[in-house]
Amino acid sequence: MPAIATLLPMAALLVVIGGLAGVLAGLLGVGGGIVLVPAFFYAFTYLGYGGPHLMQVCVATSLATIIVTSVRSVLAHNRKGAVDWDILRGFAPGIVVGSILASFVVAHLRTSTLQIIFGCLALVVACYLGLGRSEWRLGKEMPKGPLRVILSPLVGFLSVLMGIGGGSFGVPLMTLFNTPIHRAVATAAGFGVLIAVPSGISFLLTAIPDSPPLSIGLVNIPAFLLIIAMTLTTAPVGVKLAHAMDPKPLRRVFAAFLAVVALNMLRKASGL
Repeated sequence: MPAIATLLPMAALLVVIGGLAGVLAGLLGVGGGIVLVPAFFYAFTYLGYGGPHLMQVCVATSLATIIVTSVRSVLAHNRKGAVDWDILRGFAPGIVVGSILASFVVAHLRTSTLQIIFGCLALVVACYLGLGRSEWRLGKEMPKGPLRVILSPLVGFLSVLMGIGGGSFGVPLMTLFNTPIHRAVATAAGFGVLIAVPSGISFLLTAIPDSPPLSIGLVNIPAFLLIIAMTLTTAPVGVKLAHAMDPKPLRRVFAAFLAVVALNMLRKASGL
């Protein structure tokens, strides 16, 4: 059993991380995972838990929290009739397949490789958050046929590689194909369930020798519990703030912050 002196600093850091992730998720409409993964990495590194598999633990623990938050979110959106079940049913098989494939890929990658993947994809998300326009369109409706067969597993695959839910890729995809933003956000919560459940189960069954204390497989249980408690508490605060102010300037600030985090990940991966 790890000493109290080891667990208390870890718990304190995780409480702060969870609180900030919840506020940002509610305020900006971005999934908490894109904040949690780098925050977990820096927190565990600061506490002395390194090793070649640390990013796997960060990705897996983030996805475990998304199981709870995305289920809660999709149920809340569904009560308001905002979830587009036709889109969700059409994309579900591909998302699940992509998520399962990615969980096996992640299990065989090293921290440095996952850092590079996270850094590159986070830069793409940051560019869209900072530079994207609401009027941009790629089509009049969500794709079907061969294009959906390609895009649906890609959403699941890339999301699991980053340890994020359905918001960062799902919302831009749906809005670019003419889905109203409120329906896109609600339906992306369903994407999050399809992404996180199969990958989370796979990660629970994947053991590594150098994980932080009190982990099951790749999922750190104290981090999971504390983050869930804090994000569910503080996300409503972020939602209230979003209604009280214009979130567009804040999205640009967050995009710049995310770009810095992504570049720092790439720097660390390069050994500089």
